[in-house]
Parts: sequence; structure tokens; C-alpha cells
Amino acid sequence: MNQEKVYAMNFAKVYSLLVAKAEKKGKTREEVDTIICWLTGYTKEDIKKSAAGAVTYGDFFQNAPAPNPNRRLIKGVICGIRVEDIEEPLMQEIRYLDKLIDELAKGKAMDKILRK
Repeated sequence: MNQEKVYAMNFAKVYSLLVAKAEKKGKTREEVDTIICWLTGYTKEDIKKSAAGAVTYGDFFQNAPAPNPNRRLIKGVICGIRVEDIEEPLMQEIRYLDKLIDELAKGKAMDKILRK
């Protein structure tokens, strides 16, 4: 899938897929929200509003109020690509979230996921 298609996807659709992935592994929407809040600086209410609106996935990340500086500590492979090597900044932000949700689904402890 090309980058423009990813950026144009509806946040609500992607969010529901992220939550479904976590729930399938016994995790919760609350844990997904905690990860998104940590990564982007959005509040849980902001996430709820974005998921109820027509926000694109790209806009959700471009308008993130306070991207966590520790997100740069996220390393590893997602979709066959090392997240730390992704050159396109917006795609890297999106893949950071993918990586964190993968870690959650695999049972990694929240304090490790949030790079505390």
C-alpha cells in the first residue's frame, strides 16, 4: 500500500483495527488508548473524538499535540522494515504506533512498551 493511501485512511477504521488486534490477544481498548496518548500527546477524549469524526490517519499524526520525545527509542521491525530506518517522518510516526501495538499484542509489559 502506498504512503498516500495510508495517510488518507480514516482514523476511525484504523483505530478499530488496532483495538481489535489488541482485544484478540486479551488486551483492552484502554491499553491501546494509553499507548496512543503516550506516543502522540492526545488525551483519551481527543482519541474518542477523532474516532467519531472524519479525521484521516495522516492528519491524526500530523496534528499530534505533543509527540513523545522517547518515541525515538522505539526500535525493531514492522512489516519487514526497521522503524528506526524509515526516512519519511509521517510514515515513521505511523509505524511507531504499529510497533507498539504489536508489542502490546505479544504481551510485553506496558512500562517497557512506553519506554519508561
